[in-house]
Amino acid sequence: MKISKTTIMKKITSFFVSVLIGFITTLTTLPLQAQNTKVIISGLESDKGQIILNIFKDSESYEKQAPFKTLTFEKTKLVEGSMTVTFEVEPGTYGITLVDDKNKNGEMDKNLLGIPKEGFGFSNFFMEKMKKPLFEEFRVPLTPKNNTIKIKVKYM
Repeated sequence: MKISKTTIMKKITSFFVSVLIGFITTLTTLPLQAQNTKVIISGLESDKGQIILNIFKDSESYEKQAPFKTLTFEKTKLVEGSMTVTFEVEPGTYGITLVDDKNKNGEMDKNLLGIPKEGFGFSNFFMEKMKKPLFEEFRVPLTPKNNTIKIKVKYM
């Protein structure tokens, strides 16, 4: 039985295409390696309550108030109004909001005018005006070399 060169070439090409597709599929489905991220929080008024961090991936989820991840931390090891928390997240660009949830009800309490009654903050951004910041103003790229965020809490 004689096999033509064309048939052999088709089989070799088909084999290498299958291997290449398998390799690409493996690379694109591998999860990103989670990394420790440190958040240094300053300006806290008391050790009562808890800290809520909402992590957003983009401006659309921020506008809808639909965080990618929500984390809560007890206010332990508070030193002169500051504390540090750590969590794991994959490398990427995120915007992080903070609520000083003093009464532990899981939400930002506001007065009749809609002004926050509890402290709040944004990643690497301190709100100086009475306007909610845009996502682009407080988003931060997190990489293995750049994994520390500072949040200064503001009270109204």
